Amino acid sequence: MINKYKESIIQSYEDTGIINISDGIHYPPKQLLVDILELIKEILFPGFFGTQALKDSNLAVLTEQRLEQLQGHLIPEIFKCLYWNPEQDSAVKKDKDEAKQRSEAIVFGFFGTIASLRKALKEDANAIYQADPAAKSLVEVILSYPGFQAVMVYRIAHYFYQQDVPLIPRMLSEIVHLQTAIDIHPGATIGDAFCIDHGTGIVIGETAVIGNNVMLYQGVTLGAFSTKDVDLAAKRHPTIEDDVTIYSMSTILGGDTVVGSHSIVGGNVWLTRSIPAHSKIYLSEDFNSTYRLVTNDSTDDNS
Repeated sequence: MINKYKESIIQSYEDTGIINISDGIHYPPKQLLVDILELIKEILFPGFFGTQALKDSNLAVLTEQRLEQLQGHLIPEIFKCLYWNPEQDSAVKKDKDEAKQRSEAIVFGFFGTIASLRKALKEDANAIYQADPAAKSLVEVILSYPGFQAVMVYRIAHYFYQQDVPLIPRMLSEIVHLQTAIDIHPGATIGDAFCIDHGTGIVIGETAVIGNNVMLYQGVTLGAFSTKDVDLAAKRHPTIEDDVTIYSMSTILGGDTVVGSHSIVGGNVWLTRSIPAHSKIYLSEDFNSTYRLVTNDSTDDNS
């Protein structure tokens, strides 16, 4: 009985493809990347994540052990993606020694960024803490706020994206997307003290550029006009300059769209053109789908 089903499945492998027979190269298992993320979190914030209680006397030893463990997990996974790059012709392999050396350099380079990454993440956590009166402490933000979790994983994934590591950055982003319902592409460029409040449904595209001290509420989309026949090398997503607040369910589209610094975008706004610094744009009070743009104390309806 089983043999009948086996034959049809084997035939589908031949007919449909989408199998991975590649001389023993197995792409990174999702659960292993989940474990790697947890280990990175433990290194970034000792005593916050994981289950092991932390004592000051063993911090140096524990940190060394964690770095060695991370090295042992991460180098082989990056090597596999570099050696047989799924983003290129599957018949083309890179030089094995070159891929090994490159994967080691990438991981040790990541180790070198951890100190600065911790500083950046503390600024992100503090921005959320200062903005949300419901937050009782930085500890609460780091441990429980989905916005912080999403930004933390984004900053980790962004490093590997910048190093041209195939597959892994996007897998990391999708892991935290599943956990938080916040979708930040690892290719986006995000400045310091980034605050996400609530966060459910936020989408930030690959070429989006976000400045310092920006705050997004739930449901905000920083997207592209079209997903078909686009130039992948072109900037497709908007630029949000410093000190901008974008309220819930607003959509901002287009690579040439710039939201000027110190601006406020109200809830449910659909924005496809640039607005200057110190602007406010929001739906009119009669809810007739008319937008009101206020710039330097002047008012422009139907903007």
